[in-house]
Amino acid sequence: MGDIVYAGIDIGSLSSEAVLLGEDGILGYSIMKTGSNPRRTAQQCLKETLERNMLREKDIRMMVATGYGRISIPFADREITEITCHARGAHHLCPGTRTVIDIGGQDSKIITIDKRGNVTDFAMNDKCAAGTGRFLEVMASALEMDLEEMGLKSMEAKRATPISSMCTVFAESEVISRVAEGHRPEEIIRGLHEAIARRVFGLARRLKVREEVTFSGGVAKNPGIVASLKRLIGMPVNVPDEPQIIGALGAALYARDLSFKEKRLRKGR
Repeated sequence: MGDIVYAGIDIGSLSSEAVLLGEDGILGYSIMKTGSNPRRTAQQCLKETLERNMLREKDIRMMVATGYGRISIPFADREITEITCHARGAHHLCPGTRTVIDIGGQDSKIITIDKRGNVTDFAMNDKCAAGTGRFLEVMASALEMDLEEMGLKSMEAKRATPISSMCTVFAESEVISRVAEGHRPEEIIRGLHEAIARRVFGLARRLKVREEVTFSGGVAKNPGIVASLKRLIGMPVNVPDEPQIIGALGAALYARDLSFKEKRLRKGR
């Protein structure tokens, strides 16, 4: 192909993403479940993305790893934190972004950034899985429906069935009780989404949330949670076409920057 390629790999607790970046933008990406072997998943994710674009690993000029499993990727040239990479990826896709909301598999983050996409502050909930992708997976199982179905289903609800507990174990029991009491599934789901939005909003209130707000991570694909967040925050929320790859995209952008920097240093010798 002749294109100079940069790669970003984001190894999260539940899913992993690989992004290939060329001089003119994103060449391709892959998403898969992380599983029990992050290193093997990273290799598979990268291989799949390369093959789709008829590329080989030797075509990659530089690669950056991010996410909780970034230290288990020995073939990456650098490691950068997911907070920094999500900020960069969100700013690249939505240049007006000043606040990033990232809900991942097992944590939630609020990141404030400047006009260049640099992190100015952040708040993070990493003490339990409440309000995260894992929390939603457990609730979907309790309601015997697909995770993807929950978001659309909640949009059918005219009101929400309140869910008082955000502890995953207790919330699961509460959901089962609400079903037994005869509450409609869509109203229970809306109640769950509103509870998650309140928890994220509480985290966001620690910082000064400014427009534009961009939502990243797999949970951003859930229209019910997006709607609940918009109502609470009181401002529009950007949701990129594929919010799940924002961290990996940020990593690929940093790979490109680092490559340019190394090239300038070599020329300066």
